[in-house]
Amino acid sequence: MKYSASETATFVVGVDGSEVSVEALRQAQRLAVPLGAKILATAYWDDPQVYEGYVAMGIDRFEERVMIILNDAMEQAFGHEIPPNVIPRVVRGHPRDSLIDASRHADMIIVGRRGHGGFGGLLLGSVSSACVAHAHCPVLVVHSPDKDKRTSSRENV
Repeated sequence: MKYSASETATFVVGVDGSEVSVEALRQAQRLAVPLGAKILATAYWDDPQVYEGYVAMGIDRFEERVMIILNDAMEQAFGHEIPPNVIPRVVRGHPRDSLIDASRHADMIIVGRRGHGGFGGLLLGSVSSACVAHAHCPVLVVHSPDKDKRTSSRENV
């Protein structure tokens, strides 16, 4: 990737509030700083299929709730001082399809891997595996920061 002085690399990070998405933000920043890249910390939301049922139960304002989750994840990743190259975004759409669409204009997609469980965590989750298979740019899949600790503790037994 070569950029002129006016161009900036863009990393899109999928954030869902999980521990691994917070780690994805941290890893994105580790890569972005030396490259002078900007990070689009993006949380996705969509109306549930039975939206009327949620409204009847008093559960609505999904976009606001997702923004709170995004802000909490960014604070966990960076503390109270959000780096100036990190831009929070809340986007309406399914994460899988929206990240693949975002990959058309990004230099890298960074997502966490929550997986399916079982089989020692070998399986990728549906969003991360779809991004790996269909993105139009490189994809970095970040594992849980505790994965190495769990593996080493099993090996020491």
